[in-house]
Amino acid sequence: MLALEVDRRPPLGFFIQSRHKTRVLKGLKALTQMLRSQNDVLDATVFKAVVVPPGRGAFLNKRPNVPVARFDVVMLVEFVDIEAAQRFQNTARWKETLATTSQNARHSFTISASNTRHIGPVDHTRDGVFLFNYFYADSLELNLKVWNYTAGWFQDQTGLDNSTVLLPIDASAIPYTIINHCRWDRLRDILPAILFNKTFKPFVLDNFEQNNTAAIPILYKRA
Repeated sequence: MLALEVDRRPPLGFFIQSRHKTRVLKGLKALTQMLRSQNDVLDATVFKAVVVPPGRGAFLNKRPNVPVARFDVVMLVEFVDIEAAQRFQNTARWKETLATTSQNARHSFTISASNTRHIGPVDHTRDGVFLFNYFYADSLELNLKVWNYTAGWFQDQTGLDNSTVLLPIDASAIPYTIINHCRWDRLRDILPAILFNKTFKPFVLDNFEQNNTAAIPILYKRA
């Protein structure tokens, strides 16, 4: 996973795109096209942010050193195994990509991760609304437990039938404990539930805070 903060925009302002972002997206999409032709790659997709929804965890106020995720570009590549991902990270093409994107990004991170929890596979073959939820928690064990508990709310209230939880191989690589990734068909499948459903705060947000966990959600579309 490669996450980049290229354009800093208000929550609804991502329809405005700088030439730096256009350049980054063009390069990453060319890279994913190349990767999809390799035998050890199962999927490669580039995403760009659409909106920052409500749901940022209040627990972050108690951990001011944790940076708020503002990544408006994400590339996610699924390899056949961790070793294949790590081999690719040592290639000249990847090192060139990192050098180029770092010139156009305010902040970035790249990680290898395993899928530690899931509801179902996330379909990247068709358009939709894709969530990357950057979690911070004092305890990985509690983070996973509260994810398990609150995932049922999203299944019940939004019809969610897919989700994967990315666990970084190197926990020191990023300040986030896990990254949850999932998909809905349309914005109206998710936004009304988190904006107007009265159970969202007590069942989801309050559970996060009570377990020293915070979520930083961003919604994306395929680039």
